[in-house]
Amino acid sequence: MLELRDITTGYGKFRVLDKISLRIDAGEIVCVVGANGAGKTTLMRAISGIIPLWQGEKVFDGKDLTKLNAAKVTREGIIQIPEGRLIIKDLSVEDNMMLGAYSIYFKMKRSELKSNMGEIYELFPILKSRARQKAGALSGGEQQMLAIARGLMGKPRLLMLDEPSLGLAPLVVKTMFDIIVTLHTKGLPILLVEQNVRAAIGISNRGYVLETGNIVMEGASEDLLNDERMVKAYMGGDSVGGGGDKEDT
Repeated sequence: MLELRDITTGYGKFRVLDKISLRIDAGEIVCVVGANGAGKTTLMRAISGIIPLWQGEKVFDGKDLTKLNAAKVTREGIIQIPEGRLIIKDLSVEDNMMLGAYSIYFKMKRSELKSNMGEIYELFPILKSRARQKAGALSGGEQQMLAIARGLMGKPRLLMLDEPSLGLAPLVVKTMFDIIVTLHTKGLPILLVEQNVRAAIGISNRGYVLETGNIVMEGASEDLLNDERMVKAYMGGDSVGGGGDKEDT
């Protein structure tokens, strides 16, 4: 569905990504892993249109999105769940969710939006029970659920998750990855950016390894999990359930 062809971009005069090529096929979970500073979040922003490409092409479902801004990319169905959640803490849980439907709000009837919200509440029942509470009163794991729920309100055709396990306690991390797998079984293609390498590759179909703005390794997840270079460089102390330094439940 998504293909990046030799994309290069960065900030100001500082180049972060250098001729990156990547693809996501329909029905896949594809992960991008790497250390801090490798360029993972910049890659997400380049796909979303938050930052422009300096060169290369971005094609989604056969349509060239290279020059589209973030608002137009979102309307095409590419929705990013940002690192750090970025929920609006003074708004209610439900109002945060409704903001996620902004890109499709004028295309859908109110009843359709409510139906969509109902389906999302089935996936996240804790959010339904706290719909009228301020989002800032939620725990860290619940706020991450809300960030995903907000993205799902936009009816994504491709969901991009940037460090969903960051700062969460191990048990909550496991729950988060279970949610990602559930979304995948519903047919939603997912691009997952993660530092929790073993967990990310373990639920993915394919993976890419990013180092200082370059893809240095790629392949089927099973092959990456059994690659000695991967194990030595990225999985020495990594395990499912270890998603960050802080324990925020």
